Amino acid sequence: MGVDSFIEGIPYGQQKPRGDIEAPDRWTEAVKQVTKNLPRVKGSCYMIVVFVLPENKYPSDHPYGPDLDNLMKRLLDALNDTVFSEVAGKDGSVVQLVVSKRKAMQNEPTGARVIIADRGD
Repeated sequence: MGVDSFIEGIPYGQQKPRGDIEAPDRWTEAVKQVTKNLPRVKGSCYMIVVFVLPENKYPSDHPYGPDLDNLMKRLLDALNDTVFSEVAGKDGSVVQLVVSKRKAMQNEPTGARVIIADRGD
């Protein structure tokens, strides 16, 4: 089993209290749509995620961008309905996780690269 997919969209963590309050739900749906037909995890696995974020996710009062743990929580919750849906413990099957974030380069699509590899046990 292996997954290597780019999920295009604007990654979000927690719900937004103002502004485009539906944007986090759109991100969740994008994750589900892109991953719904991917292979299912059957046992423990390794996971690599790279969030590619738009410039506006790095405001002057938060110059390092959104919290990785919040971005991962929403992503993993969405993946529980798709690639982790058949494994006991769902996203608890991830035994090693490497996560990073960066600003998108000019004209580069935003989203998240998700790589999942079976641990082979």
